[in-house]
Amino acid sequence: MKEIRLAQEKDIPKIENLLEQILLIHHEGRPDIFKATGKKYTTKELTKMLNDSSKPIFVATDENDNVIGYIFCIFKQQINHNVLTDIKTLFIDDLCVDESTRGQNIGKKLYDFALDFAKKEGCYNLTLDAWAKNTGAVRFYERLGMKVQKYVFEEIL
Repeated sequence: MKEIRLAQEKDIPKIENLLEQILLIHHEGRPDIFKATGKKYTTKELTKMLNDSSKPIFVATDENDNVIGYIFCIFKQQINHNVLTDIKTLFIDDLCVDESTRGQNIGKKLYDFALDFAKKEGCYNLTLDAWAKNTGAVRFYERLGMKVQKYVFEEIL
């Protein structure tokens, strides 16, 4: 891996490929919820996000500046809530490393980059959601030191 930087418009085709890769993982775990093909965000939505400082997208690149991973972030803030304290959170909306480069600590480097970014931005915490069936991701986040904050339960009818 060469560097981690803010995503640019030229990165959108590779980001879209990675979005398809992560969708397949989710589909395999929960085909009742996730479609087999598609993308979480359209090209138009990605372009808009690249210009939205409240939703930074960072990419990991190789020596040829090819995108080999991404981390989508969203700033969330509770202000004047009836029962919650005023805190600023950096939420990891999505993290994916290209299947051809997994196992090279790129995911950890992206996570560490987001963690440092959150600290610099004055965030109280860094949060994310992981599907229970995505056991590889759950183990990955636990190895990074993340703790369960809450559980979401379901009963399929």
